[in-house]
Amino acid sequence: MDLTNIEVTQVVDTCGLSCPMPLLKTKKALKALKSGEILEVLGNDPGSKYDLPEWGDKGDNEFLGMVDVDDGATRYFIKKG
Repeated sequence: MDLTNIEVTQVVDTCGLSCPMPLLKTKKALKALKSGEILEVLGNDPGSKYDLPEWGDKGDNEFLGMVDVDDGATRYFIKKG
C-alpha cells in the first residue's frame, strides 16, 4: 500500500505532545470514525513509534503503517474496524 498517497478521513496532529497524549487523542479520534475509515496521526513523540503500531492493531482496527516526514515527525495510519 502506498502510504504517501492514501486517502484519510481525519488527521490528528499530536506534534509537541508527549506520552500518553498522542495515544489518548488517537483513541478519541478513532472512536468518532465509522468502520473502514482511515485516521492519520501526525506526531513527533519517540514513544509513539512503539505505542501506535501496537495499539492500532488491537480489536478490529488495523495499523496500516507509518511514514517519516522531513521535519522529524511521523505519519501513522490506522483503519477503523
